[in-house]
Amino acid sequence: MEAQSADASRPAKGRVVMLVDNKVDGDSRVQKAAESAAAAGWDVVLLGLVRSGSGRTWKLGDAEVRLLPLKTPLSKRHADRHRSPLRRPFAYPPGPMAAYRRQWVKAWRVDLSTRRAALKVAPAAVGTPLFRKAEKVRLTVAGPVSRFMQKWVEFRARQAGQAQKAGRALRGPLDRAFTAVWKGVKGRRAWRRLEPVLWDYELTYGKEIDALKPDLIHANDFRMLGVGARATVRARAAGRSVKLVWDAHEFLPGVRPWEDNAHWIPGNTAHESEYAPFADAVVTVSEGLGDLLRERHGLKEQPTVVLNAPDRPVERDPAIEDVEPEPDLRELCGIGPDVPLVVYSGSPGPQRGLGDMVEALPGLDGVHMAFVVPSPAAAYIQSLLSRAQELGVGDRLHAVPYVKHWQVVRFLSAADVGCIPIHHWPNHEIALITKFFEYSHARLPLVVSDVRTMSEMTRSTGQGEICRAEDVDDLVRAVKAVLADPEKYKAAYDKPGLLDTWTWEAQAEVLDALYTGLVPETSKERS
Repeated sequence: MEAQSADASRPAKGRVVMLVDNKVDGDSRVQKAAESAAAAGWDVVLLGLVRSGSGRTWKLGDAEVRLLPLKTPLSKRHADRHRSPLRRPFAYPPGPMAAYRRQWVKAWRVDLSTRRAALKVAPAAVGTPLFRKAEKVRLTVAGPVSRFMQKWVEFRARQAGQAQKAGRALRGPLDRAFTAVWKGVKGRRAWRRLEPVLWDYELTYGKEIDALKPDLIHANDFRMLGVGARATVRARAAGRSVKLVWDAHEFLPGVRPWEDNAHWIPGNTAHESEYAPFADAVVTVSEGLGDLLRERHGLKEQPTVVLNAPDRPVERDPAIEDVEPEPDLRELCGIGPDVPLVVYSGSPGPQRGLGDMVEALPGLDGVHMAFVVPSPAAAYIQSLLSRAQELGVGDRLHAVPYVKHWQVVRFLSAADVGCIPIHHWPNHEIALITKFFEYSHARLPLVVSDVRTMSEMTRSTGQGEICRAEDVDDLVRAVKAVLADPEKYKAAYDKPGLLDTWTWEAQAEVLDALYTGLVPETSKERS
C-alpha cells in the first residue's frame, strides 16, 4: 500500500527521516530541506536535539520536527574520571575533593583566628585558666601548621586544575602516543576510543529512527552519518529497504576543531571514514567539496551539489505580514535610512573575521555595523561589543538576533553592504557560503575576503570588492570603495539569470530528484 504521512491524512512519496545534531532553529539549510521535501510530497520527520531540558515537537510546514534530549555521559574525558599520577602526582582526584579541602582549610584558619581573638577579648568565655593555657599552646602550634596546610591544599588543588585542563586538551606526549596507538590498532574504528561521545548520539536517536521505519534517511554532517548508517544497517537486516543520504556540510579534516583537544579531528575523521561507504548518495554544498570527499572516501559517484541558497524573494503578502512581519534591521540598530550600514549575518567566531570588522570601525567615520547572530548575548559577541567600546565606537556596533529563514533576504536588504571577511581555512576556500547567497538576493554590494571560491565569484560577477583576509586596513579600503559607489556593484544583480539558480526552490528540485531516484515507487509499500 502507499506510504502514509505522519498524520495519515494524505499519501506520501515515502517517509524521510532527517537527522541533525542541533536544535534546528538557526539551521536554515536543514529547515528548508525538511519543509521543501514535505511540500514535494514526502512524509518528513526531522530529528534534532536539545542539550538541556526535555524534548519538544512542532510543525515546519508539512514536516514534523522532533527534538530529542541528548545526554552525554561518554563525553567525560579520562581526566574527568581518573587521577593523573604521572602528570600531576599530588593532584586531588576528579570530583568535589579539591573544593572541599580548600573550603575546609579556610574554615580552619578562620576558626584559629577567632579563637586567638577570643583569648584576648573574652578570656572568661573561653574557659578556665588551665584550659586557656592549653588553648594558647594549641593555637601556637596550629597556626604554622594551618598555614602550611593551606599552601599544601592550594598546591594540590592547582595540580588538580592543571591536570583537568591538560587532560581535556589531550595534547601532551602521552596523548599523542595514545592517539597514534589506537589509530594504528583500530584504523577507522579508532573513534570508539578517541571520541566515544559519538555513541551518545546513537543512543539518543537510534530507537526513534527505528520506530519511524523510514524509506530514506537524510543524515546531516559527520556526527549523524554514523547514526544514519547504523539505522540503515538495522533496517536492512530486518528486511526493509532503506536508503541513506549523507549531506556533508564541510570537509572535516579542514574544520577548526569544535573542542580544544587533540583527539577531536582524528576521532571524528575516523568515524566519518568508517561510515561514508554506507551512503547510497552524498549531497554537499559545492563542487570543490564534492571533489575532496570523492577523493578522500573513494566515492563511486560525484556528490550532488545542493547550494546553501535562500528562499526566492516573493511579493509581500499583507495577510501573512499582519501575523508575522519581519523586523526592521535599522530600527533594531536605532538608526535612520541615511546612515551607512554594514551587515554580517551568520555564525560568529574568530575565524569569521568579526574581530577584524570591529577593528575597522574607527577607520570608517559615521559607518555602523550590525552582527546578525544566533545569540547576541553570547560571550564572544559581548567581547566584541566591549572591544568596540574600548575603541570609542561602541555606539556604532549592534548585535541583533536571527530572523525566520523566509524573512532573511528582506531583513538584510535594509543594509548598504554585506560583509564576509572570513579567514583562510580549508573549508572557507571551497564553497559559497549561505550568507553570500542571502546578501546577493538582498541585492547588497559585497565586501569579501580573498578566500578562493568566493573571491573568484565576486570578481567575476562584479558584485563587490575583495580584501585581504585578516588585513584591517584593506577591509577599511574595500568598505569605503563600495560605499562610495554602491550602484556600480548593485548593477551586477541585473544580469539575466545571475540569481535564478541561487534560490532554494531550484535546489529543492535537485534534492527531490535525488530522493525520487533512490526511492522508486515499488519500494514505498509498507506492510
